[in-house]
Amino acid sequence: MVLLMLCITTLLSAWGNRDQEAANVVQVTGVVRLVGTGLFPELVITGSEGEWHITSDEEKKLHDLQHRTITVEGIETVTEMRFANGLSAGVRRGLKNIKIIAVHEN
Repeated sequence: MVLLMLCITTLLSAWGNRDQEAANVVQVTGVVRLVGTGLFPELVITGSEGEWHITSDEEKKLHDLQHRTITVEGIETVTEMRFANGLSAGVRRGLKNIKIIAVHEN
């Protein structure tokens, strides 16, 4: 139980201590997937170049396209994630202001 609380605290600290780095318009092709837990589900687009997290206000556009391959255009945000001790926890890429370009047949 203590280990679980420690993990949750570390993850929340990493989420809270992130720095915005960049934002630009990109075109992404990949599979729409639902990831996370029952309490914290998130839609992502997984392509050959990585994974893009979809902002919550954009999820309605893509929710019915889960498990389908799509091409979208949107503003990419790149966020450097940091742990509470300042070490890098990696990069999180997100998409907002999404425009659906194509829905591909699987």
